[in-house]
Amino acid sequence: MFTGIIKEMGTITSLADKDRDREFTVKTEVLSGSINMGDSISVNGVCLTVKDFDRESFSSDVSSNTLEYSNLGDLKAGDQVNLEDSLSPDGKLGGHFVSGHVDAVAAITGISGTGRSYELTFDLNEDIEPYIAVRGSVSVDGISLTVTKVSDSNFKTVIIPHTYKNTTLGSKGIGDTVNIEVDMLARYIVNYLSRKKQGEDPGEKDRMLKEKLEKNGFIK
Repeated sequence: MFTGIIKEMGTITSLADKDRDREFTVKTEVLSGSINMGDSISVNGVCLTVKDFDRESFSSDVSSNTLEYSNLGDLKAGDQVNLEDSLSPDGKLGGHFVSGHVDAVAAITGISGTGRSYELTFDLNEDIEPYIAVRGSVSVDGISLTVTKVSDSNFKTVIIPHTYKNTTLGSKGIGDTVNIEVDMLARYIVNYLSRKKQGEDPGEKDRMLKEKLEKNGFIK
């Protein structure tokens, strides 16, 4: 589990194909002193497992499925990636809960200045459209962002100067792709309401979830 608050930008130092999978080695400075074997690290929003490490880098295997359904398959040696270590029980939740499981890959269709910040526009894939809402959370290449506008074909977020400078979004251009993970809470709400609309018995766990959502004002 992650929070979408990027700790640093790492650099891919090498790639090696392993049958249909691929081994990534990433240079890191901030995280290097706390990495252990088997740790989970978010790389551009994808949860990867550390299989080897030293004082300057770590290595992870990326499955063929992840290469196909994320933008990791497009990366090459020298590219920078957003890194975040997993959330500890006593850690700060500065963003929102992010699982590291990508729902869609979206292309950037617009970049414009708005004050000192930047407004980015992304394609809205029909698979994630039900879960994207204005003022809701979304993970973009592992970064916790707030949705500012939604239309039939795209959604927008505003990137503050710090985030633009200290994540890979600052080097992205029109047509570049990003990994999208929708907000967990939105997923559960849409799933519950969809089953309710179809007349299915939601079950005891979903009834308890509904009570919590109503109690906290998410649904009426």
